[in-house]
Amino acid sequence: MFIKAACIVLLVLFIVDKANCDSSLSVDKHDIKLKLKENTTVNIILGSDYEPVNDTLNIIIQHTDIAAINITSLDLNVLNENYSLNVQAIGAGKTDIYSNTTYNRTNVDDVYFRITVYKAAALDTLSTVIGWIYFAAWSISFYPQVYINWKRKSVIGLNFDFLSLNIVGFLLYSVFNLGLYYIPEVKEEYSARYPRGLNPVQVNDIFFAVHAVILTCFTLFQCCVYDRGEQRVSITARIILAIFGVFIGISAIIAGCAVIHWLDFLYYCSYVKLTITLIKYIPQAYMNYKRKSTVGWSIGNILLDFTGGMLSVLQMILNAYNYDDWQSIFGDPTKFGLGVFSVAFDVFFMFQHYLFYKDSRYEDKC
Repeated sequence: MFIKAACIVLLVLFIVDKANCDSSLSVDKHDIKLKLKENTTVNIILGSDYEPVNDTLNIIIQHTDIAAINITSLDLNVLNENYSLNVQAIGAGKTDIYSNTTYNRTNVDDVYFRITVYKAAALDTLSTVIGWIYFAAWSISFYPQVYINWKRKSVIGLNFDFLSLNIVGFLLYSVFNLGLYYIPEVKEEYSARYPRGLNPVQVNDIFFAVHAVILTCFTLFQCCVYDRGEQRVSITARIILAIFGVFIGISAIIAGCAVIHWLDFLYYCSYVKLTITLIKYIPQAYMNYKRKSTVGWSIGNILLDFTGGMLSVLQMILNAYNYDDWQSIFGDPTKFGLGVFSVAFDVFFMFQHYLFYKDSRYEDKC
């Protein structure tokens, strides 16, 4: 009898609470992009079940140096029609604007929006154009090597340690990009950690990473069907890859056990990718030095990779300036580091090809 009575009391309380909280409000847009000093209007919309209540709607700006609104509170007891807020962009960056009520008598879960403020529309457009150009340059950079392999029917001169590190690196980079761009929980973790930062992963980053995996896999297939001489993946490379595998495996387990956030796991993947970028060119550079030749190693690959790396770094700097968001560079160290280190190694390979071994007549043998 006691349990039955308690259930009845809880049901009555729920009905009473529901009666007091059945009013709802929303806004007509949740994502707003403005140029610095511009303003826009956000409409607060009354739900079909809305009834004036003795309550106050409080509107809260996360970063008051980025956006300003004409009013920060509304008396819901006299609100009987849709209301318009004037929002002005006063500083570059990103901020959330959300709300709560004094007595919790109205559902305001949908009364929120995000403001993204940029300094110049031309820089925003230029950043997009640069992003797709470097995506094209980096993506096309895989094809000269594929073509040379096909033309020579040989992969002699292409280092297998480089390829094995490359495929693992791009797989992990794809995991990082896909996770940070598509998984809601990860995006929420990133926003909580970098509340003023923009998501550093863009669509072209995803296309590049996935395309790189596909083309690298095809190059590995060529290594299986074309003449490769006595070339093999070295024991050193195998040990390094095993260490990376153990590290990523343990990281995935502790993330699954909620010891670390999945965002941290993705960062660990990106750090391994960055480490691979630091070391993956060394076997190829040493092989070129040992052979005193770059025959079999495509300089077209290097020139396009150099172009992509320079433009990638330029895009990040433009975005950081335009949105006053230098945190985005440090929020995605893999993308920034990938560009910087790729450029450094590409310059070294250019010296090898055009200066050190420019007169090489190395025969296709090991």
